[in-house]
Amino acid sequence: MCTRIPSDVNKDEFVKELYKHGAIKFGEYKLKSGIMSPVYFDLRALVSLPRLLRDAASLLYSAAQDMNYSCICGVPYTALPIATVISVDHDIPMVIRRKEMKDYGTKKMVEGIFEQGDECLIIEDVITTGGSILETVDVLNQAGLKAGSGVVLLDRQQGGHVNLANNKFNIRSVFSISDILDILLRGGEIDQETVTKTMQFIQDNILYS
Repeated sequence: MCTRIPSDVNKDEFVKELYKHGAIKFGEYKLKSGIMSPVYFDLRALVSLPRLLRDAASLLYSAAQDMNYSCICGVPYTALPIATVISVDHDIPMVIRRKEMKDYGTKKMVEGIFEQGDECLIIEDVITTGGSILETVDVLNQAGLKAGSGVVLLDRQQGGHVNLANNKFNIRSVFSISDILDILLRGGEIDQETVTKTMQFIQDNILYS
């Protein structure tokens, strides 16, 4: 197990920088589920913002303190570059979960070097239902890895942590949506009306409780 160290990233400044660069948006956005949301998190933008990408990796690495693991896996696709930075910066082996099996070569669903029974920490950017994490757990388990814990940058507070707990998966989050709203409100980036509208949407769309 690698030594865990606290992150020195200023969380408030990190969130405000995400907002400044459009990784956090307010308006009307259609989600994967089809419903319209007043807030959208586009953390794919991190690949073009290397300093913030490294900050995200540092925050997630710090959140994993006291968790036991021998390798990491980023949920495809947004969390892959974050997991890669953690792997390189802290010399932690990484595996990659494919979303589909190749019809040539080894036809593996999990790429990388590992031993059967190794404990793998899952890295995720955002959770809503936790479904993508559970899909990743299933693929890793089928490959012979254990995956019972993970860290996520943002919990949308719509019941994903409850769904994961019900499936005996331990998740730690760096930020909740309430944290994000509080930071942006205190920083003068958004107004109270935006906070109220967003939290009402969250309360009306809790998927697991």
